[in-house]
Amino acid sequence: MPDDVIVGLDAGTSVIKAVAFERQGRELAKTQCENRLETRPDGGVEQSLSGTWEAARATLKNLFAKHPELAPRLAAIAVTGQGDGTWMIDDQGRPVGDALLWLDSRASDIVSHWRATRTGPETYRRTGTGLNQSIQSGQLSWLDRHDPERVAAAATIFHCKDWLYFCLTGDRATDPAEALWTYGDFRSGDYSNEVLEQFGLSKYRERLPRILDGSREHGDLGAEVAREIGVAEGTPVVLAPVDMLATALGAGVYEPGKRVACSIIGTTGAHLCVRENPLDIVLSNQSCYTMPCIAPDTWVQLCSNMAATLNLEWFIKGLNQMLEALGEAPLTAEGLLPRLDAALATTEPGRVVYHPFICANGERGPFFNPRARAQFLGLSTEVNHLHMARAIYEGVAFAARDCYHALEAHPEELRLTGGAAQSKTLCTILASVMGVPVRTMTRGETGAAGAAMVASLCLGHHRDLAEACQTWVSPFLAEECVVPDPALQNLYERLFGVYRRSYTNSDGFWRHFERVTAE
Repeated sequence: MPDDVIVGLDAGTSVIKAVAFERQGRELAKTQCENRLETRPDGGVEQSLSGTWEAARATLKNLFAKHPELAPRLAAIAVTGQGDGTWMIDDQGRPVGDALLWLDSRASDIVSHWRATRTGPETYRRTGTGLNQSIQSGQLSWLDRHDPERVAAAATIFHCKDWLYFCLTGDRATDPAEALWTYGDFRSGDYSNEVLEQFGLSKYRERLPRILDGSREHGDLGAEVAREIGVAEGTPVVLAPVDMLATALGAGVYEPGKRVACSIIGTTGAHLCVRENPLDIVLSNQSCYTMPCIAPDTWVQLCSNMAATLNLEWFIKGLNQMLEALGEAPLTAEGLLPRLDAALATTEPGRVVYHPFICANGERGPFFNPRARAQFLGLSTEVNHLHMARAIYEGVAFAARDCYHALEAHPEELRLTGGAAQSKTLCTILASVMGVPVRTMTRGETGAAGAAMVASLCLGHHRDLAEACQTWVSPFLAEECVVPDPALQNLYERLFGVYRRSYTNSDGFWRHFERVTAE
């Protein structure tokens, strides 16, 4: 059947994936390429624009080379990618330096100052988004102060997916979500001159790309790129929402008439819920992101913690480093996580409390603190490494609940996607911490699927987002939910208070520790 394949291109921080779907949302094929980043001693984390495009192009080329039957059936390519960060090009479309990624912490002091003055709360009332070290406004201000020549050479200031969309189409555009949460007004749906003025960035207004709703408008694939990847020139290219929103849509965050929420628990944690009334948008703290949903007069609010499964990766890496230093064989990687998951299912819960702030640039949600650090509380000779590993699972779940607390969200069901969704033990812990059933997906690659669903909507395959979700989401929701364990729920209800109070009282320690270690 011609024109029945949509490819979702999902540019993550370290991996870029191209996933082909047929019109009913079923995955047909997938390729991926790694993308490198550079970590600098001053807290900078950057990524090559040209390298990112080369990896994306190679991923698409490999997909159509390995599956040549897909090219004649291609209806559209949908692009999503990692959020926040700063990606700049000049008037000829050439990269201006490397991109500052969402992991970059060099703007932390600027953002801390904004949050402590009128700038933070006043911009939050318009953007609906709390300032943190990842957001482009702080990074652009940092570049303006520390590398003005670099910014002066930029004609357009993109986010990651915008850069890839430009490479595919030649069009300088961005999606409504990132445009509005960075420099806009969620009520008007446009950039806000007042927000830019508060940031001291008004002079860059003309360098911001136009806002494009990918559910209504698409670009056309350029001739040269089409030849390189082996598909037809002029193929529709859809600029889908930023990856967190695309993933949440693909995992079922939008279901009219039902109070659902969606958690994406991978390297980071992202926790989202839908607002169908602007009066429900939480503006009482500076912890949330606010973005328009694809459905009219509907918004999605997000609270994101910097590190989720990254905590477990750190723990296992540390154990292996110790074993290797002692001349012992490291833990066998093959099948390690399923074995660990089974062991933790029978490990006594709640023996210690873990704060999952392992990311080197601190925390951004539900609180902002670039000095925040991970910590175990309650260690004794009766605690072993299995207790500690289980505490990491529990800490990730507590962080999710903490984010929903900031969102003032009370879902009746939690949809879970990301790498953690494969862990039945973590699903049980999360259900028990949240006190609601957890439902996973039978299909992976929800980010690419969400992007492809938006393209399907753009092509006119569905009347509205609700109908699109009936095709692209509902058939792929797991039939069975993981329900809370009553005994665990009772324990975690009490431990959650300990979790929150203990990190709230840690700021003085983190500040002192930073001073001592900096000397």
